[in-house]
Amino acid sequence: MSATAAPLPPETQAFRDGMSRLGAAVNLVTTDGPAGRHGLTVSAVCSVTDTPPTLLVCINANAFAHDAFLENGVLCVNVLNADHQELSRSFAKWTGEDRFAGGVWTRDGTGAPVLSGASASFDCRIVDHQRKGTHTVLFCEVQATALCDGPGGGLIWFNRGFHTLGTSA
Repeated sequence: MSATAAPLPPETQAFRDGMSRLGAAVNLVTTDGPAGRHGLTVSAVCSVTDTPPTLLVCINANAFAHDAFLENGVLCVNVLNADHQELSRSFAKWTGEDRFAGGVWTRDGTGAPVLSGASASFDCRIVDHQRKGTHTVLFCEVQATALCDGPGGGLIWFNRGFHTLGTSA
């Protein structure tokens, strides 16, 4: 007999349904250091300020790599393009080094893995964090930014599915 999850309270389900309609860029957030090389697919990323350049990244506290991000103290936000759907899926489903085989990786100043061909990559040091409910909010000071002007548009997550954005001429 399989266990089924208890139904969510109506207000929680309504919140989740509403948030599914808030389109967001799809990112691979990666880290490397004493706790090892890890990465997650994350859509909860936003700009905080440009002086100093700082991003906010939210990671589920139950995620397998959660503690590794805090221990390593560095991360790279790799903003995915339309060609990265399968790579995003592999980072969302699998754990371990195998996921990294689907991309070409370099390193910048912090040592966190940087995805070659990502639309943008933000190499960061985690300067603060706060636990809120099920997630930890990381404040990440950007050390370096890389842009790729390759073909393809952006990759977003909207209404529980991938969508691509075209490039403007």
